[in-house]
Amino acid sequence: MRTLSLDIGNTAVKYGCFEADVLVESATGQTPEQVRAAVARLRPEHAVVASVVEPTAQWATELRTLVAGQVLEFMPATTALPIRNGYATPHTLGADRLAAAVGAAWLLPGRDVVIVDAGTAIKCDLVEGGHTFRGGSIAPGVAMRFQALHTFTGRLPLVANLPEATAPVPLTGVDTESAIRSGVVNGAVAEVRGLLAEYAAQFPQLAVVLAGGDAAFFRARLKGPIFVVPELVLIGLHRILVHHVST
Repeated sequence: MRTLSLDIGNTAVKYGCFEADVLVESATGQTPEQVRAAVARLRPEHAVVASVVEPTAQWATELRTLVAGQVLEFMPATTALPIRNGYATPHTLGADRLAAAVGAAWLLPGRDVVIVDAGTAIKCDLVEGGHTFRGGSIAPGVAMRFQALHTFTGRLPLVANLPEATAPVPLTGVDTESAIRSGVVNGAVAEVRGLLAEYAAQFPQLAVVLAGGDAAFFRARLKGPIFVVPELVLIGLHRILVHHVST
């Protein structure tokens, strides 16, 4: 079975094409025209679309003209899942967070997993026992922190985003720009380290999965065994679609 997962994020549109659970093609930053061309070329049997920024109806309508089988609009509050959603307010839950949880539960069955999705926001979410999404935390992402310091102060400059993944960021900044970089980058890393330590104290066999655009940067600065799965949300959307098609 060939499927297409479409993830409408805060800063980009991403798609992934799966063949028998294997991701065979993905792309980020796609325009509607590029998505249409990819769907026409890949010819998926079924598709799923999720969004954190806009209603999915228009995208779903377009996909139904291109896909012969089922087109699923993923709604965290109402869409049936292969795991339990233990979030207290599912109607406020971002589709990307829940899809990532489904993806992590499928990749690491039976495990307690914390997902660190480092992108526009830094989201740390817990899947307990491989079967229940519990929720987690949402904090500003690295680029957002740089922008906030510039926007909400009178004289602090806008510092460029993350350096290369393995480039060191000195703890002590020797000028304003390096001080901002230290505070934002080292502060964000320390924040994630602290959260993971708290979770590990509660769940001794904890697995950690890194996703999102800044995953490689955080991986270089976090210790211990960590799974890096940049396309985790797309994988989760695919598994949700398979759950619907097969039931």
